[in-house]
Amino acid sequence: MKKYTYSAKDSDNQNKWWVVNAEGAVLGRLASTIASHLIGKHNPLFTPHADTGDSVVVINADKVILTGRKLNKKLYYRHSGYIGGLKEITAKRLMEKKPEDLIRFAVKGMLPKNRLGTKMYKKLKVYVGNKHPHEAQNPEVLEFQS
Repeated sequence: MKKYTYSAKDSDNQNKWWVVNAEGAVLGRLASTIASHLIGKHNPLFTPHADTGDSVVVINADKVILTGRKLNKKLYYRHSGYIGGLKEITAKRLMEKKPEDLIRFAVKGMLPKNRLGTKMYKKLKVYVGNKHPHEAQNPEVLEFQS
């Protein structure tokens, strides 16, 4: 009898919900843990071409830590589409303005750059405070080493 490798489908995903407290967490380590769960690498059913990942809710996004001099030196760029329309913002200024975007940008850079990556990215919810509106999904606490 031949044994075949099982290839998961999108319908095989149970889509668990996880909640992560970003207070005191280092940004890069936090983002890689979140990206791994969004992609589904922790799941035994992981298949690269299928969405086998879970949904992740991040709370206390404003209390994330950047090591070294990244707070003042790290730059985020965007372009308006017009000539000379390159805009830049430091991590410190972004932290004051929209702290949840720091985590979003870090996680998005770790996801696949295709339609599947966009689908995974939509399962990330980031909130500044301690509260989130996803209690009905009964999220489990995701522990990680920072």
